[in-house]
Amino acid sequence: MVEVRWLDNGILRLGFVPALGGRLLSLIFDGKEVLWRNASLLDDSLQPIGHTPKPVSGTMGDWVNYGGDKTWPAPQDEWCGPPDPILDSGPYTVSGELVLTSAPDPRTGLRLSRQFTLLPDASSFHLRLTAVNISPRPVRWALWNVTQLPPGVVHVGLDGEVVELIGSVEHRDGVIPVQSTVGKLGFPGSTGWVTHFGHEVSLTQRFAVDLGAEYPDSGSPLEVWLESPQPEPISWLGGLNPPDHIVECEVLGPITTLAPGERTMLDIDYELANRHSA
Repeated sequence: MVEVRWLDNGILRLGFVPALGGRLLSLIFDGKEVLWRNASLLDDSLQPIGHTPKPVSGTMGDWVNYGGDKTWPAPQDEWCGPPDPILDSGPYTVSGELVLTSAPDPRTGLRLSRQFTLLPDASSFHLRLTAVNISPRPVRWALWNVTQLPPGVVHVGLDGEVVELIGSVEHRDGVIPVQSTVGKLGFPGSTGWVTHFGHEVSLTQRFAVDLGAEYPDSGSPLEVWLESPQPEPISWLGGLNPPDHIVECEVLGPITTLAPGERTMLDIDYELANRHSA
């Protein structure tokens, strides 16, 4: 069995599996699961099904996608993950009320931490991400938080450009409808919020945008990725074989040069509401 940690304030219930890359793997609001989780790999108690978790490296076709909410370094083409045996699939330690911290990663020079704060009697929580340069050399990375969700309409706070980064995704005026595709949009014109409207629950993420900073992927503080099952693994994505219809809301921090011992942080506020009150 793997260790599972829970935070519960009577309105929200958050479930974490430190051994699986420090992921938030359950977010229950008003009795409803909000996140997408791979039901073929984990049961409702967040225990593995039919396999023993272990760190994984290789191509996208080798990635074990458990789902949930996780943190990676960007730009992706410089990180070459996922999969990744330390930051994505390695075990994280737990401290405080709930701070999840990775092992030091010699490839990126980073140690990542994810600090969750759940307030009493609130349908919201706060996530603070930190990346520390633990290497003896300067490194240059951005924090990149990925929240995997079931199919739903996505609304983006927008005041400017939208760029197609991968594939083709239908969108108009900051609205991305439900669709079967594989692709990603970048939002250089993000105003610092994104809302996913699921079947019964909406999830809004709010974050600061530094207009003078450099962001990955054509200057995108926010990206939205869609995937759906395909007839065969996608060769141009390293053999990725989408297990389901998935929406990813991805919040990014500025690309930052870190001297040894320096850190960069990214704060995200999550707000949940029932659809009839959204």
